Amino acid sequence: MAQKPNQGTKQRRLNLLPIAIFLLLVATQVSLVVAASEADFEEILAPLTTIYNLVKYAATIIAGLVMLFAGVTYIASGSDPGKREKAKNMVMYVIVGLIVIWAAPFVVNLILG
Repeated sequence: MAQKPNQGTKQRRLNLLPIAIFLLLVATQVSLVVAASEADFEEILAPLTTIYNLVKYAATIIAGLVMLFAGVTYIASGSDPGKREKAKNMVMYVIVGLIVIWAAPFVVNLILG
């Protein structure tokens, strides 16, 4: 079945829509950053820091529970190498996740200078 010429144009418009929305959002963010003073920035950042700390500590508690589960899985694996490998991977992923969560503010401060 041959495509109508109008369908190709519609498809191209749909492909450009996410790009246009992204550029609009970036332009909005840049204009807000330029317009905001240092006091406004600190005022906006205070609740975000509180939310970040809440998420960070909740994720740390959950990571501790997952580490406990991974330890029990490792101990109970017996001679099953599949379960043992799964428990090792769990521990590795939890440690990497915690490093990312706890290092995020340092990376942001490093970038912002």
